[in-house]
Amino acid sequence: MTYGFANLKDEGTTPKSTLASTVYQQLRDDLLGGALETESKLRVEWVVSKYGAGASPVREALNRLASEGLLGRHDQRGFFVMPVSAAELEELTRTRCWLEERALRESIAHRTAEWEEQLVLALHRLGRASRLSRENRSSLDPDWEKLHRTFHRVLISACRSHWLVGFCDQLSDHAYRYRQMANDGESARRDDFGEHRLIAECALDGNADGAVQALIDHYQLTAAMCMERFKQGEASKAAASPERARR
Repeated sequence: MTYGFANLKDEGTTPKSTLASTVYQQLRDDLLGGALETESKLRVEWVVSKYGAGASPVREALNRLASEGLLGRHDQRGFFVMPVSAAELEELTRTRCWLEERALRESIAHRTAEWEEQLVLALHRLGRASRLSRENRSSLDPDWEKLHRTFHRVLISACRSHWLVGFCDQLSDHAYRYRQMANDGESARRDDFGEHRLIAECALDGNADGAVQALIDHYQLTAAMCMERFKQGEASKAAASPERARR
């Protein structure tokens, strides 16, 4: 499968920067969506074949993804998909709470009428969307994910620091990867919209302490659900191991 741009190998007619950006985005989407197995090797030749691009833009894309922490790199042995673990998820959630608490407090302190309108609109659109995919009720709807990301981005957008927003975005990407891998769709019984509404209401009222606590509770609940799915997966693998050994 070449994602509809098999002619990208013609590097003489398309700028390498454009080719690299295209491969980067496609590969990044697959990494965040859990389409590539963790710790699997990503050889340049394989990526060239799968994504239909030349070696030069592929290397550029792989290096860029490695700098974002989505890929690891072995000296002289190429790239690999970064592993996931309960310990890293715990650290990720803790760090995300630290940074977004500061961003949210600053955003509330410097809120404007425009920010309030954008937050109300983002919440309204999120509430109208279905969290679960119509085609597969055990997975999250991509359109809902976009609206969810927009809500959280708007929430901290008035913090007056594009650096802080950028760091929060990067952590959000990694958290999204964990949620996709945990596949918490059908089993996640929670009042998701109620959680977002509480965060927004506190923020709009200027209640920074309440908004921060609601946001932290929201992130920690998501992490706890992901942790539970990891435990279930590990238990299933452990139960299957003796069965394989008897065969």
